[in-house]
Amino acid sequence: MKYQIIGKNVSITDGISEAVEKKLGKIEKHLVNHEEIECRVVVSAHRDSQKIEITIFLPQVTLRAEVSDRDLYCAIDTAVEKLEGQIRKLKTRMDRSNGKISIGRALDLESIEEEPIPEKDIIVRLKSYYLKEMTIDEAIARMEAIGHDFFLYLDKEDDRISVVYNRRDGGYGVIQAENPIK
Repeated sequence: MKYQIIGKNVSITDGISEAVEKKLGKIEKHLVNHEEIECRVVVSAHRDSQKIEITIFLPQVTLRAEVSDRDLYCAIDTAVEKLEGQIRKLKTRMDRSNGKISIGRALDLESIEEEPIPEKDIIVRLKSYYLKEMTIDEAIARMEAIGHDFFLYLDKEDDRISVVYNRRDGGYGVIQAENPIK
């Protein structure tokens, strides 16, 4: 992988770089053409904890893990475990989809261990509804009225499918489809 290791409020030492690259080597073996894949690691120091954000840019999907811990090396281990879990989940989903998901081209499926399928991972309800055009303020009001953490709507200003959601740190976030409805 091509590593980009960035430090925020901390200088990246050779020891940190080596630890990150060694731990992420476990994930490299699951990736096809891993020499061409980019990996961005952001290490930041806060008052009483260390935070690591690892993002691996695959052609069909982006893997990401973010962990805070008092010990940076423990945070690295936990983040790598999270990424491995994401890869196992992707393999399980691909196996169940009978080839309908194309993520597999970036993963070496033979090297990935199957993850047991938990009951909660099975889709138990399908809901559909007509998307009404509305402003973001209207969408937030409707989301709060129904008591959900997110709300799907059609943005009145640019005809894009959008999701407004409550952020953990307070406030709201919006996710928009890049392609407008024709």
